Formats: sequence, structure tokens, C-alpha cells
Amino acid sequence: MKKKIAVVLVNRANYARMKPVMQALKQEPDVDMQTICAGSMLLDRYGCARNVVEADGFPIDAEVYLQLEGSVPITMVKSIGLAVIEFASEFNRMKPDFVLMIGDRYEAMAAAIAAAYQNICLIHLQGGEISGSIDESTRHAITKLAHYHFPATKRAADYIVAMGEDPDTVFPLGCPTSDVVLAASNDLPQDVLGRLGVGTSIDFSKPYLLVLFHPVTTDIGHQEEQMEAVLETVRRLNIQTVLLWPNIDAGSDLVSQAIRRFREFHHEFPLHAYKNLPPDIYIPLLNHAACCIGNSSSFVRETSFFGTPVVLVGSRQDGREWSPSVIRVEPLQPEIEAATRNQLAHGRYEASDLYGGPGVAARIAAQVAKLTPYAQKQLHYVKRQA
Repeated sequence: MKKKIAVVLVNRANYARMKPVMQALKQEPDVDMQTICAGSMLLDRYGCARNVVEADGFPIDAEVYLQLEGSVPITMVKSIGLAVIEFASEFNRMKPDFVLMIGDRYEAMAAAIAAAYQNICLIHLQGGEISGSIDESTRHAITKLAHYHFPATKRAADYIVAMGEDPDTVFPLGCPTSDVVLAASNDLPQDVLGRLGVGTSIDFSKPYLLVLFHPVTTDIGHQEEQMEAVLETVRRLNIQTVLLWPNIDAGSDLVSQAIRRFREFHHEFPLHAYKNLPPDIYIPLLNHAACCIGNSSSFVRETSFFGTPVVLVGSRQDGREWSPSVIRVEPLQPEIEAATRNQLAHGRYEASDLYGGPGVAARIAAQVAKLTPYAQKQLHYVKRQA
């Protein structure tokens, strides 16, 4: 009998990294894959990425609406509560043998709770990493609920084992992002990019900056001024700029307000903004950028495969492993500008294999297909003493 594996997707970056694993799982003869889209994947103001999933050939088996309006900590917490209820209902209906998820989103933690408390075996990708924001705590909470672990690096695997997880359940096979990068074209589809988004037309044959700044949920109240510092930097540099809207975390409305105000008062500035871009467009956009400015995890992970210069702003990715192409600065305009000028003067760095090489997704899928579901966990060092 085939193993039923429910894949949980909760935002655009989530899907971009999971896509090659899903493609590989479809090729496994003993796997029946189910797809659940949730959270901002379903919202038009974030590009409704569930449509991309469907267009890529993955039928949507369930949709979980969970976000409450407000963009403040209490609405985020209440969204988690609603998400636990909705994921519990879907898992009960779908009855998977495994639930597969990636990363550190609060929506994913809700799914992890719903799975673990229904004795559904949980598989977690990209655990064991360190970062800023509440994601740091969320990621490790999912690790302690998960039954099998697929970390992206050896250091992350060591941290998972140090947390008391059985080494036999930890498979450090690399990050599937490497396969996303390999599959993506090196060519920028300027005609497609011109039709999408809003703002000034960008000439992608000339240097451009790529900006993506998410709110830091453990630093509520400062997101607007931090985004203003980023935007003032790009204004002073006067280089055409591609911008992606922030994610749905608490504080995103403040980041968005700063962006809208900038666009209102600087009509002449060469800036083009996008709600969401599919991986096959976003990856070459990262590759060809003169410099990336912001705090997206993609500026740490995906850019490492290209050597794209990055100015990492603020604490959101603190503790992550990153390549020499990344310079971290405080969210202060003079620091951001100085670092960006240095990165532009330096140019591209050597590509890094920090997060693995080709074939990661196939190796993960092959290992997942061999797993045996179980429910009861125990601290590994307690088991050793028994």
C-alpha cells in the first residue's frame, strides 16, 4: 500500500524550496502525495501562490484559511489557534501517514501541533538552523514535535542531535534550494516581469537592486522606520530597484505603509514592486541583481549559489550560516548605504556550496519513501541510558 504524505505549504518561499522535493516525491512509486495550501498562499494581496502550485502540476487537496486581519502580535497568535483547528480537521479528513513541512513559519507550527496530537508522523525540513525573530523558537519547537529531520547543513544536524533527537532520524542531505537554482533558467524574462507588478519599467540589462524586507516580530514598532532607512538608501544610490512586498507577519502593514509612502512621494524613482514571483523568475532575478538589500532568508540561502552581493539588514537572520557574499548591518540608513556601496564596488563573489549541490531533492524523496511512521518520541540520551 502506498504511503500517504501530506505536504504543507504556507507561503511563497515555503513552496519555492519544497517544489523540487514534491516533484521527486511524485516519481516515487510507493508514495501518494497530498498537497495542502494554507496562509498567505491563498491570499491575493500576496500573489495567491496556490495558483502557481496548481499550474506546476500539483493538485490542491486542501486549502486552509487561517489569517486574521490586524498585522499585530495578537492577531498572529489567534491565527495560530485557528490554524491548529483547521489543520486538525483536514488531517482527520485526509488521514495521511506522514505530514511533510519545511522551515520555521508559525503556520507550519500550527500544522505540526495538529499532526503530532493526532499521532501522525511528522517530517521536518530545514530544522536545526539559527536565526533571529520568533522563527528561531518556532523552528526548534517544530523539531521537538517532528519524528524525522532533514537539515540543510551538518551544523544544523549536529544541533538537532544536541537537542535530544535520535541520530538515526536525522538526514543532513542538503537544501533542496540547490535543485531550484539548478532548474531555473539563467535568463530574465523581461517581458513577463514588465507585465507583472506595478511601478516604473526596469531595464534588466542594466544594474538593479533587489529589495525584500520582512518585519521582525520580536521588534514590534520599529518596522516602518527600518523600511524607511532601506528605501532612503536606494533613493540616495539612485539605481533602479526591484522590490517584493513583505510577508504576512505582525508588522507587515507598517513595512507596507513605508513602501506606499515612498512610491507616492517619489514617482520619478525607478522602482518596480511585485506581490509574488514564481521560483523560475525569482531565482534568475536574485542571480542577476547587482546587490540584494533586506532580511529575507533567500538572501542568505539562494544567493549563496550565485555569489550575489548581499546587504543583510537587521537581526532577522542572525545566527544563520552564510557565505562571504553577505554583509550584515544594523537597520540604520548610513550603515545600509555604506555597506551597499562597498558591495556594489566589490561585485560578484565566488559561488558557495554551503547549502549543498545538485540532487538534494531526489535524495530526500528517496529517503522519505523508505521511512516507517511512528508516534512515540523520546529524548535520545534518555534512551541511551535505559
